[in-house]
This record gives sequence, C-alpha cells and structure tokens, in this order.
Amino acid sequence: MEINVPDDLYYTREHEWAFIEDDNIAVVGITDYAQDQLEDIVYLELPEVGTQVTANEPFGTIEAVKAVEDLFAPVSGEVVEVNHILEDKPELCNQNPYSEGWIVKIKFSDKSEFDNLISAKEYRALIE
Repeated sequence: MEINVPDDLYYTREHEWAFIEDDNIAVVGITDYAQDQLEDIVYLELPEVGTQVTANEPFGTIEAVKAVEDLFAPVSGEVVEVNHILEDKPELCNQNPYSEGWIVKIKFSDKSEFDNLISAKEYRALIE
C-alpha cells in the first residue's frame, strides 16, 4: 500500500501533521503512515477546549488494538476545537487521517514554530 503524504502539510517526527487553516489556527491529526502502523484505532483521549499545549509535548493518546501512543502537539498554543466525532468513530483516523480524521485545532502562539516541523519530502525520507 502506498502511504499518502500530502505536500501542503507540515509534519512531526512523531507522525502528526499540521495544516495552517487561517491566520493562527492549525488543524492537527496523525499521518497515514501512523494510522497504517497502528492499524485498528479504537479510542482517543482528547484534550478539552481551552487546554494549553506545548510543541513536542503530549496532548492526548491514541489507542489501537496493538498499542497506545501519545499524541504530540506540533506547535504551542490553545486547543480551540476538538473533533468529538472521533469519540464514537475513532476509525475515521484510519479511514481519512487528513480530512474527517483530524484531531484538534490549535490557536498557535508562535508561527516560527512551524520552522521546526518537517516538509513532506523530509517526512517521506523519514518513513522509508
């Protein structure tokens, strides 16, 4: 199976992606590679709206049949929206990790933190 790595996203070495939705909101999820490695995702522990998150620090967990992994914030800021659909349908992270399977939206405090993330090209090299 070919792993989907969209060119217009930022990536972490922990297999999260971030997309700048507007001036200061980042949409965050797990990559296609991450969901492929985890296989059947059964539960996500998600932060509350208003939670302060720090770049490279855990903000929740994702549980699959074979593992429980931390979710790492790609950037620092405040959680302004949580994808509550995942509470009943965690499998959306497997089916559509870049669209319906997004996890949180973060109002980021410092756009320069995106400079610490990796490009699609760098991410492809990381997972090869």
